[in-house]
Amino acid sequence: MKTVEVKINAQNEKSYPIIIAQGLLDNAYDYISRYTGAKKFLVVTNTTVNDLYGEKLNNTASEFCILPDGEMYKSMEYLNKILDKAMEIKLERKDAIIALGGGVIGDMAGFAASIYRRGVDFIQIPTTLLAQVDSSVGGKTAVNHTLGKNMIGTFYQPKLVLSDINTLKTLDERQFKTGLSEVIKYAFIEKNCGCEQDFKLLEFLRDFKNYIKSKNPDMLINLITACCKLKSSVVNQDEKENGLRAILNFGHTYAHAIENITNYQKYTHGEAVSIGMKLIFELALSLGKIDKAYRDKAVSILNAYNLVTELDFNPDKEIFYNSMLSDKKVSNGGVVFVMPVAPKKVEITNNIDKKLILQGI
Repeated sequence: MKTVEVKINAQNEKSYPIIIAQGLLDNAYDYISRYTGAKKFLVVTNTTVNDLYGEKLNNTASEFCILPDGEMYKSMEYLNKILDKAMEIKLERKDAIIALGGGVIGDMAGFAASIYRRGVDFIQIPTTLLAQVDSSVGGKTAVNHTLGKNMIGTFYQPKLVLSDINTLKTLDERQFKTGLSEVIKYAFIEKNCGCEQDFKLLEFLRDFKNYIKSKNPDMLINLITACCKLKSSVVNQDEKENGLRAILNFGHTYAHAIENITNYQKYTHGEAVSIGMKLIFELALSLGKIDKAYRDKAVSILNAYNLVTELDFNPDKEIFYNSMLSDKKVSNGGVVFVMPVAPKKVEITNNIDKKLILQGI
C-alpha cells in the first residue's frame, strides 16, 4: 500500500490522502468513515462499472445513480440526473457523494458534489488507469459544452481518493493505453513539477514495458504513486491553474479540439492526448524549441506502447482551429500551448502563427 498526501495550502484545509493498493474496494467504507462523518452516500457510477463493482459499495447507507457509459454523456443533462437523484433521496449537507468510475464519472460526480447544497463531501474511487494517475487528483470537476471540453465546472477537492489497482484488471487494452498516454505526459513535464523526488519517468517507462507482460502489481502501484506525487506537487503549488498547473495540459490543446470536432466518439481522451503530444513535439521542432534527437526520442516512447499518434481522417482546418479557440485555456484571444523545450521540461506559450499550428493536422 502507498499513500500520497495532497496538501493544498499551508493550513492544510483541503488536505486529503490518495491511497493506492490492491483490494481497497473490499473495505471501502472502512476507509471512507475515517475521512467523512457522512451517514448516507450517493454512489455515482456508470452501467459498465456498476456491473463489475457496484455490489462492493452497496449497503444500507448507499443509494446509486447509474449513468450511461461514455464521454458523450458528460453534459448538463446528465449532471442534472445526479442532482435529481440527490434530491430524491434527500441527501443532506452532511452526507457525501462517491464517484465510482473513470474520469467522466469523477468529473461529473465532483461537480454535483460541489454545487449540491453548496457543497457536500466527495469521495473519489477511480477505476481506470487514466483516472488513477490523473483525473481523480487535484479537484477539477466539469461537464462538456457543445463548443468545448470541460467548459463548465469548479475546483472542488475530494476528502479521499481510493485507487484499487484490482479494478485495472478488467480494462481492455484500449482503455489501458488511454491511461498510459497520461502517464507518459508526466515523463515529458517532470522537471517542471517541483517534486522533491526525481522519478526519472522516461527511464522508468522503459522498464514498465515489462509490466505489460508480467502484470507486476508492485510495479503498477509504484507507477501510479509516481504520477500522483508529481501531480499533487503541482496542485499543492497552484490549485486553480493560475500558472504552474497549466503544464498538466501538455498535449491537451490539440487533444481537446480533436475530441470536440469528433463529438467525443471517435477517440478516447488518451488517444486524443497521444495524438496531441505528437503534434506538439512536431510544432516545437519547427519552432526550434527542441532538437530532432529529443523529438525522435519522445515519439519513440509513444510508438513503443503502440499509442495512437496520427489522425485517421482529414479534418476541416478552420473548424479545427476554431475549436482550439473555444478551449478554456485560450488567453488574450490566442491558443495556449504547453511547449516542450528540453528533455522533461516545458514552457507555456501562445501567439504562434496559425499556419504553423495547423501544419501537422
